[in-house]
Amino acid sequence: MIEVIIFDWQKNESGLLPVIIQDARTERVLMLGYMIREALQTTITTGFVTFYSRSKKRLWKKGETSGNVLKFISASADCDNDAILIRAVPSGPTCHTGATSCFESAESPLETLGLLIETIRERSMSHSSTSYTKQLLEGGIEAYGAKVIEEAEEVVRAAGSEGKQRTIEEAADVLYHLFVLLRGEGIEINDVTDALRRRRKE
Repeated sequence: MIEVIIFDWQKNESGLLPVIIQDARTERVLMLGYMIREALQTTITTGFVTFYSRSKKRLWKKGETSGNVLKFISASADCDNDAILIRAVPSGPTCHTGATSCFESAESPLETLGLLIETIRERSMSHSSTSYTKQLLEGGIEAYGAKVIEEAEEVVRAAGSEGKQRTIEEAADVLYHLFVLLRGEGIEINDVTDALRRRRKE
């Protein structure tokens, strides 16, 4: 829990600690900033990531000008308690250049899955009558449940006789429809990964 983490704020004379920001949905590293004790306290209190600006010599809420704020989710320390990892949900591009992240990198497999889950969430709240995702969700378990069964059969058939590429394509269909089912049933991906984590420990 964040309340019991004791950070070593006196590691250097400035009382600044480096802060790594990670997207809580996709696990992508977004940026590096710095905090003093008050900045972390403000982040936790307001629910929005607030840094200490070394150039402006004051607390600085990320997105205070652009509107691209970072919604605070959690914070943890490194092994020496002198660096902070904050998981947050960005409301827009994090980098001042307009890029998603300040670090250039290819989209990771986990990020791709996270973005798919987020897209399904967004479609579920839309009012579009042409959205396939929305139509499946409105059809309930009868609709998205049937598609999961259908796509599962197709990926097995592809693996058996249609080759690697078809198997890959059908596997993508299975994942998409499974994520729609989870959204429709109100199950978060964290609920599933928690179950996997418990099984690994057993």
